[in-house]
Amino acid sequence: MFDRDNNQHRTFGRAKGKALSPAQAALMEDVFPKLDVGSAIAAGKNPLGSLEGPLWLEIGFGAAEHLLWQAEHNPQVTILGVEPFLNGVAKAVRGTQEKGLGNIRLHRGDARDVLALLPDGALEKVFVLFPDPWPKARHNKRRIINAAFLEQVYRVLTPGGAFRFGSDIIHYVDWTLTRVLAHGGFDWPAAAHSDWRVRPDDWPSTRYLEKALREGRSGHFFEFIKQ
Repeated sequence: MFDRDNNQHRTFGRAKGKALSPAQAALMEDVFPKLDVGSAIAAGKNPLGSLEGPLWLEIGFGAAEHLLWQAEHNPQVTILGVEPFLNGVAKAVRGTQEKGLGNIRLHRGDARDVLALLPDGALEKVFVLFPDPWPKARHNKRRIINAAFLEQVYRVLTPGGAFRFGSDIIHYVDWTLTRVLAHGGFDWPAAAHSDWRVRPDDWPSTRYLEKALREGRSGHFFEFIKQ
């Protein structure tokens, strides 16, 4: 594996949860290799290869609800989902089979390895939705949103492409807004509070968001456009 130039800190927590069921394990053995772009990444190659048409990237897709919804509702798009958590990847694989989706590619690992290999302007959309907030001050350096990460997102987006970010942690919202605006290459076309306090119709809810709402935390929904 090649070395990353910046931000070597681990940005995610555990990589495994409870043991996979026999059915999940079978899908990971039989189906996942057909969707997995890990071999290209290990070889230092563009993980999306020669795929044509609109290309999107979701970083840290969790239980894959958003990833699967977007793939189902945008069949003309190929979406690469990156997630280090084994159980989440297994749910994505199962979802592709249950919904008959052929427009998803997957990588179990660190999204920064993917970004480093994508060509300039390769993507129309990048999603980072409700990432680990690393709330303790001493762990803030592990947050995936930082100047180096945003520069890579900016590089791989096509002009006019969208970077979507969501969080239920207001401190992380402030952190992200500060860094996105400081970057200077993104437009934030919000005109009213509802533009970032109301979930858009093409942004499906997830179990994580529903849990946050039950616990009294509001979702915040941002779309930044590459200038």
